Amino acid sequence: MAENIILRTVELIIVLNIIAAVITVFREKRDISSIWAWLLVLILFPVFGFILYFLLGRKLSNKRIFDLRTQEAMGIDRIAANQSALLRQAGRFDDFSEEQAFIRLFLKNDEAIFTQQNAVKIFDDGYEKFEALLDDIKHAEHHINVEYFTIYDDEIGNRIIDALTEKAAEGLRVRVIYDMWGSHGRHKRLFKRLKEAGGQVEAFLMPWWSLFTFRLNNRMHRKLVIIDGNIGYVGGFNIGDQYVGKFLKFGYWRDTHLRIVGDAVLAMQSRFFLDWNATTRKEKLDFAEDYFPSPQEHGDVAMQIVSSGPDSDVKQVYQGYLQMFARAKQTITIQTPYFIPKQAMLELLQLASMAGVRVRLMIPDRPDHVFVYRATQYFARELMAAGGEVYTYNGGFLHSKVVVVDGKLSSVGTANMDIRSFDLNFEVNAFIYDPKIAQELEKQFEQDLAQATKLTEEAFLNQSHWLSFKQMFSRLLAPIL
Repeated sequence: MAENIILRTVELIIVLNIIAAVITVFREKRDISSIWAWLLVLILFPVFGFILYFLLGRKLSNKRIFDLRTQEAMGIDRIAANQSALLRQAGRFDDFSEEQAFIRLFLKNDEAIFTQQNAVKIFDDGYEKFEALLDDIKHAEHHINVEYFTIYDDEIGNRIIDALTEKAAEGLRVRVIYDMWGSHGRHKRLFKRLKEAGGQVEAFLMPWWSLFTFRLNNRMHRKLVIIDGNIGYVGGFNIGDQYVGKFLKFGYWRDTHLRIVGDAVLAMQSRFFLDWNATTRKEKLDFAEDYFPSPQEHGDVAMQIVSSGPDSDVKQVYQGYLQMFARAKQTITIQTPYFIPKQAMLELLQLASMAGVRVRLMIPDRPDHVFVYRATQYFARELMAAGGEVYTYNGGFLHSKVVVVDGKLSSVGTANMDIRSFDLNFEVNAFIYDPKIAQELEKQFEQDLAQATKLTEEAFLNQSHWLSFKQMFSRLLAPIL
């Protein structure tokens, strides 16, 4: 009798858990792959799964989405609307006839203004990037706006904060946005002297008094610096010793970052203003002319600064990548630390490869997150099955987020080639319409091949059954990794 009661109780708990899991997951709009992944977690791990979902699975509240969407950049929406109208006129933008689809897409979905008078310097080494950044900070005259996913309390982190503190003490307006989770909570001591000197520091959408007002899964992954409204930095490098190769686990840190001078910096400034005003409870920023100086001709590189995040149902960076792959005729070159594409993207890359486009992917040869790396290996093998070439970089840890198509079009930024960057994180990328920049990025890829190994199907066939299982299992969890 007692055994029957226990059995019935267990059965009831299982049924109630399944019902609760279904109700929980279907409460919010999400991809079918994400639905199945969360159902798997919630059903297999009844208590732990719901705790994990509470912390990582919930979407941004409607209020938060509204707060972000109602921020308006000074004239950005009007400029975007005007450029969209010009695109419909014959003879306008003729010099960029091949790129008009991209320009139109980003103007419509992100109000990402099209800029042409930019000078761009590419950094692939952390030391060079940080030295250039420190020099630009030293010569700043009005303001410095900094937004980073990770800022470590170490030698590099302190050098940057010391430089910012010095400028704040001189009377410059210095603001820093950081991600609470990306910076691992190491912020109080690090930022204390900057605040005392007059600098302002905010954790992105994360009030200190409540862990429940934001979703831990929605991370501010952007990496931006804007100096005097004239100089901007965007790319993959965070701030810390790890990114100059001082962390033994990873060794040399291979990344890609841009220093931009020109009109595009105003778009980067606008992005920072939106994020700051959505985050701070104190001083909101007005779109004053001091922060948006009149554009001057610095170069001839055309680009759009494109942002994406869970505050929008339109996945701008993801759509930009899809557009790039769909229009490729000769080559697609990708560098990313994580390769966990959505099914549509994977099939598009496979189709391009089978149609004769040379598709090359470079990933790290070592994991920083084991489950993510196993899923990356699984999808890399899927790409190889369609004729794609996959290389593992063994000169250190590859963290670049670079896409180049046909030696003409390129993208560099913070977005990885994974579902987290496409759906969950706040990201920003530069989409660049310039053959010189594209070819320079391809040249860097070719140089990296000297320290890379080409993967073969034989290597996958010879790996252990246990490793194959881990790759397949990680693939099931890919939508929530």
